[in-house]
Parts: sequence; C-alpha cells; structure tokens
Amino acid sequence: MAKNPGTSPARRASDRGRYGRLSRERVLATALELVDREGLGALSMRRLGSELGVEAMALYRYAEGKDALLEGLVEAMHLELHGRLAAAQPDTGEAPDWRSELHTFARTMYDVCLAHPHAVPLLTTRLLAVPMARRPLPVLRSHERVLALLARAGLDEKTSAAAFQAFLAWVLGYVSVELRPMVDNPDEPDPAFRLGLHRLPQQDLPTLRRIAPALAERGGPQGLAAGLDALLDRFTRPASR
Repeated sequence: MAKNPGTSPARRASDRGRYGRLSRERVLATALELVDREGLGALSMRRLGSELGVEAMALYRYAEGKDALLEGLVEAMHLELHGRLAAAQPDTGEAPDWRSELHTFARTMYDVCLAHPHAVPLLTTRLLAVPMARRPLPVLRSHERVLALLARAGLDEKTSAAAFQAFLAWVLGYVSVELRPMVDNPDEPDPAFRLGLHRLPQQDLPTLRRIAPALAERGGPQGLAAGLDALLDRFTRPASR
C-alpha cells in the first residue's frame, strides 16, 4: 500500500502529554528547565519527550531536530529578556534616554544569563552557526532594539554597526567571564588551595598565580555598567585631536 506523502511519523505521534496538548512555548520552556537543572549534555529529543510525557517523535513538529531545539533555547531566553524589559518599563509617559535604555537592556540580559547559566554558551555558538536572516524573531527584535537606540544617540549607520557589534561582544563576553569556573575545591577554606593555585607551576606562571585571587572576584552589575559606559563614550564622544 502506498504511503500518504502528507503523513510523517512525527504527524502520527500524539503530542498530548501529561499536561495536555503541547505548544512550542511549552516545549521550549521545558527544554530550558531541563538544561537549567542538568546542563546542555542532558538535552535530547528523547529526554525532553520523557519530561513532557510524549514520544520523542511528537516534538518534531515544534523543533526539527537537536539543532532547532538549541536554537529554540536561544529564542526562549530572548523571549524572557523581552518579557523582563516590558515589565521593567516605567509608566511615566516619557521614554528613557537612549543610554539608560541600553544600560537596562544590558543589565536585563545579564540577569537572564545568570538565571540560565548552562544555556549561556548557546548565545554565542548559535550566532556563529546561524545566519542573521535565519535567527528566531525574538533574537532579531533584540538586535533591532539595540540598533534603534544607537540611532537615537545620533550615530550614523556605519558607527551604529560598529557600536552594536562592540555592545554585543561586551555583554556576552562579560557574562561569560562572570560565569567561568574558578574554584577548584569548594570545600577548601584556604583561598590558594580553593582556587587550586598549587596546580599552577610557579616558575612558568608567576603572574597568573599572583593575580588569580583577583581574577576570581566577580565584577557584578557594576562592572558591566562601567565597561558599557566606557564603550558608549568611545562611540559617542568626538575623538580628541
């Protein structure tokens, strides 16, 4: 008997899980919760299906495989970003100035990343893997928002593009440094042994050993804001002659 070309295994698999019929939002939210608990290595279509109480094949109508699922996690984080930004928008009748809004965007992105540290690497790796036009709409809206604020600052298109790239690199880079592992033995009270400095050869790495305790300190939101101001000043203040 000939197969119906319009019917695929994914379409035959039921998508009614233990919490009712699925939606893309529920699939992505559950995937993000799984990664938050157990890391990216735990994420698979089979495991996600188990979490939702459906066959793995039922998920393919919401994400066409593992790559699409990873892209969906980036989408979910940007949706959370936009939700937090909307909730934080003051109801004064006047829009905040462009610099304040860029600071709010950067700080909110920082908060979203700290809420989902295991998913943060995807914000960079998916940018490397996916052309701009194929990125999820919430990601593109983030790009649009930052570029529009830079335009409000009076920057021309070329300078806006350079400032946008620097802004993106600063925020993602800063978060990555904040989240990097530094502690070698959390149960060790001595700072040097806690950081595992005894593992670093003194003769080859004297400066790194000396500075490591300072490197282990987190800059927090204050460091993020200070670096952002320095970056924005670079693009908005006339160059000294």
